[in-house]
Parts: sequence; C-alpha cells; structure tokens
Amino acid sequence: MHVPTFTSDSFRRDFGERLTEAVHREIQLRTPYRLATAGQGADTRLVGHISEVRKDLITETQFDDGRELQVLIALTVRWEDVRTGRVISEQVVPIGPPGTDLISLASFAPELGQSRATAEQQALDTLARQVIGLMEAPW
Repeated sequence: MHVPTFTSDSFRRDFGERLTEAVHREIQLRTPYRLATAGQGADTRLVGHISEVRKDLITETQFDDGRELQVLIALTVRWEDVRTGRVISEQVVPIGPPGTDLISLASFAPELGQSRATAEQQALDTLARQVIGLMEAPW
C-alpha cells in the first residue's frame, strides 16, 4: 500500500505531512497492510486531501480573549487499486452540519496552559484513526 503525502488547501504549514505520518503510524499498528513507495510495486494507494482547517472560538473572557477554542479539519480520501486503476472507495468528509462521523475536532483552553499545537495534533491523530477505520469498513 502506498500513501503519498496528503495535500492541503490550508495556509497552515505541514498539515498534510503531519496527517500522512499519523496515517502511516495507524496503518502499521492496526492493519495487515505493508507500506511501500510508489516505485516498490504497491497494489493500492490511499490519497488524501485536506480541504479545510478551521479554528473556531467557543467561549471568550469578559475581555474578549479566547477562553476555549476548537480545531476542525475536513478531508477527502480515495483508496484506489494501482494495478487496475479502479477506485476501491472514496469518501468526502465535509465540515459542518449535517456532517458525517469523520470530522476531527479538538478543543483547547489557553488559560489552562493548553496549546493550539497539541489540539491540532490530537485532531490529526483522531482523523488518522478514522481514516483507517474507514478502510476496515465496507465503503
């Protein structure tokens, strides 16, 4: 199985690379598939595109500082057979209602010492687990 670096429309740096690393880790932990590069004769390819990364304010202090915020990520995933060119499955994961079960969301509170970086990593790890879960379910 070949998983090229996920592409991203976001102006935030390295989201595609970080999500690709998380998906690689989950494939190695949870599936019988072996990762390969495109030139190593991979049978299938999992292609992903991050269409949106958003940070939203949930609550704020009386001085208009963010008290609790959340990070949302929208993703399109396509799993294809390299030998035949047939798409095994394709899933679009939109942001917002009526959303599907595959939206990654992580909250953080700067006042409590939580950072946006840890919330983003938590959201990416959750999304990677959900992508692998989709591979296990019938598409």
